[in-house]
Amino acid sequence: MQAIILAAGMGKRLGTLTKENTKCMVSVNGEKLIDRLLRQLSQLSLSKVVIVVGYEAQKLIDYIGNRYDNSLQIEYVHNEVYYKTNNIYSLMLASDRMVEEDTLLIESDLIFDDRLFSLITEHPYPNLALVAKYQSWMDGTMVQLNEENYIVNFITKSAFKYEDADTYYKTVNIYKFSKEFARNRYVPFLHAYCKAMGNNEYYEQVLKVITYLDNSELKALPIGNEKWYEIDDIQDLDIAECIFAEDNDKLAKINSRYGGYWRFPGMIDYCYLVNPYFPTRRMMDEIRSNFDTLLTEYPSGLRVNSLIASKCFKVSQQYIIPGNGAAELINILMNTLNGKMGVMVPTFEEYVNRKCKDDIELFTPSKDGFRYDCVDIINHFNDKNISSLLIINPDNPSGNFIPKDEIINLAEWCKEKNITLIVDESFVDFSEDYMNNTLLDDTILNNYQNLVVIKSISKSFGVPGLRLGIMASANSNLTDSVKEKLAIWNLNSYAEFFMQIFSKHEADYHKACNRFIEERKFLIDGLNKTSILKVFPSQANFLLCEIVSNHTAKELAKELLCSYNILIKDCSGKKGFNGRNFIRLAIRNREDNIKLIEALNSINK
Repeated sequence: MQAIILAAGMGKRLGTLTKENTKCMVSVNGEKLIDRLLRQLSQLSLSKVVIVVGYEAQKLIDYIGNRYDNSLQIEYVHNEVYYKTNNIYSLMLASDRMVEEDTLLIESDLIFDDRLFSLITEHPYPNLALVAKYQSWMDGTMVQLNEENYIVNFITKSAFKYEDADTYYKTVNIYKFSKEFARNRYVPFLHAYCKAMGNNEYYEQVLKVITYLDNSELKALPIGNEKWYEIDDIQDLDIAECIFAEDNDKLAKINSRYGGYWRFPGMIDYCYLVNPYFPTRRMMDEIRSNFDTLLTEYPSGLRVNSLIASKCFKVSQQYIIPGNGAAELINILMNTLNGKMGVMVPTFEEYVNRKCKDDIELFTPSKDGFRYDCVDIINHFNDKNISSLLIINPDNPSGNFIPKDEIINLAEWCKEKNITLIVDESFVDFSEDYMNNTLLDDTILNNYQNLVVIKSISKSFGVPGLRLGIMASANSNLTDSVKEKLAIWNLNSYAEFFMQIFSKHEADYHKACNRFIEERKFLIDGLNKTSILKVFPSQANFLLCEIVSNHTAKELAKELLCSYNILIKDCSGKKGFNGRNFIRLAIRNREDNIKLIEALNSINK
């Protein structure tokens, strides 16, 4: 068996990275694609490797040099007109080799695990294409299979139909062809196709023609969860560096992205906190049915969106301000309030990160699990010179919860002390008896004009992609100041539409919250049985856990990610933990929670 590598392209979409080199000279985590590929091929029993070169050919040849002479016989085929042809012509130039012996055909802009070569070479069927189930990040040629995994159709970009996406597989661009298949089928069709259609085409077009035959002889081999990526641009390169990072680097690379984890299929995100049971499929269908209009029309301005938010959250319009995520409102609020702010730590650090360090007065509770109540808060801050006080309720990451009547008492104390009380209740809808725990109430806001309520809609409503949050206060001077700093169109149309239709789906939302409370009980019980974690009580959609095994928080986070593709929050670096081994776990649906419990039990063994 031989291998043919197509490496003639210019790779313009990689910009400066391919200004003076072909794509396969790009490095992923310090190793060039061509080096990784040749190293993998050197582990196989191959008669030779044929590399079709074109753009910056001599640089590639000189770079490879004779470094692989002891393991590979490398030959080169030159595509002199690479700038006006496509990979069909590059393959045609090497087609005389294909009829001589069985061939592995590989594109040079791929990165994949070593195991993929053994999958295809050890499979008994002679003519195979490695394929992966379609994911949203994939681009290029797709295929459809029959029950026996024969390829029955190649789907080009122009023929792609999103309504059929569940039936598609993406070609990994690694093929195995027998010399008989090449001699009797592929090469004759290849030459005929080039003669009829020209040389600026793709070699998959020939395979598409062959699949129309009654006996095409071409099968697909789905690769399951094996790792691979195709690198066409700098975003692809960035993602590939995360997927193929060494274990010691992978966690840091993933965490530095702050989201966008849907680009990593199969990863279970226990770091970011959302409602696993809302929105319902019915609500998403309603949003989807209006997608085109919402995408192509302007959203309403701030005044109208304040009115819609008022209806959605049952607070008077003059009191409520919708934001592009709670983060937008937090940033403005922190830059509007002067003086020192009292803060319990550990806590959600978006607030303190927006204030000068000298303007933060910290309180670290001494009780186990960072528990505290209003008496503890008042005792600590009673003699402190603070002008505002921040309460995250339930708190993040501890899950500590202060009942509503105690919060009202705290608001009264703050009122007497002329302190602005900021209550972030982004997680309050996950608390037991949650409908009676919110401070989003006109009477409460009127009675305590020193009170500011913040709520991130991402968390409890399960829509972090919408970037939606609200702030409510009866302090007109404060709300007017915040509104002045907001853009007229600070919400997108999807966030506006979500608030507009929420009342129709509110009953489903309450069902989702009640279902969630039961799931939290299930996960707490399962985690306590692992003997790895001590789980602290929580009224939020996450659990603070202290590691009681021999693992550090970083070690456990790394092992869960690298061995089980589960991402958790290592809290050891947050303020207040002082390096102690705590983690925070989001609460997801039953299927995911079982996987987490099983992974922890496996680690424990």
